[in-house]
Amino acid sequence: MQGQETGPVRRAGRRIRQRAGSGLRGLPVLRGLRRIRLPRSRRGRRRAYQAVVALTVLALAPATWMNASAGPRVRSVADAPAAPVAIVFGAGLWNGAPSPYLAHRLDAAAALYDRGTVRAVLVTGDNSRDDYDEPDAMRAYLLRHGVPARKIVSDFAGFDTWDSCSRAHRVFGVDRAVLVSQGFHIRRALALCQAAGVDSYGVGVAAKRDVTWAYGGVREIFAAPKAAAEALLRPDPHFLGPHEKGVAEALR
Repeated sequence: MQGQETGPVRRAGRRIRQRAGSGLRGLPVLRGLRRIRLPRSRRGRRRAYQAVVALTVLALAPATWMNASAGPRVRSVADAPAAPVAIVFGAGLWNGAPSPYLAHRLDAAAALYDRGTVRAVLVTGDNSRDDYDEPDAMRAYLLRHGVPARKIVSDFAGFDTWDSCSRAHRVFGVDRAVLVSQGFHIRRALALCQAAGVDSYGVGVAAKRDVTWAYGGVREIFAAPKAAAEALLRPDPHFLGPHEKGVAEALR
């Protein structure tokens, strides 16, 4: 009985596969792929290879520029050079409190202040919604960790890294700073703040190599071209606003 069923089952399976294959072959994308042919001549293959290499170099050039220009300026809390201000970039909130990644950045900023490396802390983050306020959450965390209120300045329009760097210089008058972020982000922050007019060194805070860390590393690869364009074109931040005296007053 089992042998009698095997033949019809196999024939039915072949018919299903044949129908599926013919259906897939009808898809426009696969029809296009079937038309792709490698060049037959040696010259054609060489040109195709050169084109692939050129596209790869162009794709990796922004990330290479970012790492080459900013790499020597990455330090630790212990050996960061003195500067008037530490700039801490937002990294998300969990139930209104700093995420673990952001908390580590704030811990490093508090340590820089305790060591006397910096005399004030500028916290920059997103407050585009009433129910989401990174700078206030960052400020409250620093207060709990011993940084005096008069030494903390908040930037509520640091919607991305370029905005934070540009506003630090143009709105808050910061010319020199120690930047604080995770290692996967600090080089882009350094490159952009240098382009924005802030002479800066960076503290790359250690991070647990989890899913967030992996996502951050991949995100930086795709963010590099945008960063290169911002460094070259130097656009206005999303919200420029008037000059603010908070940093100058915190340094008195």
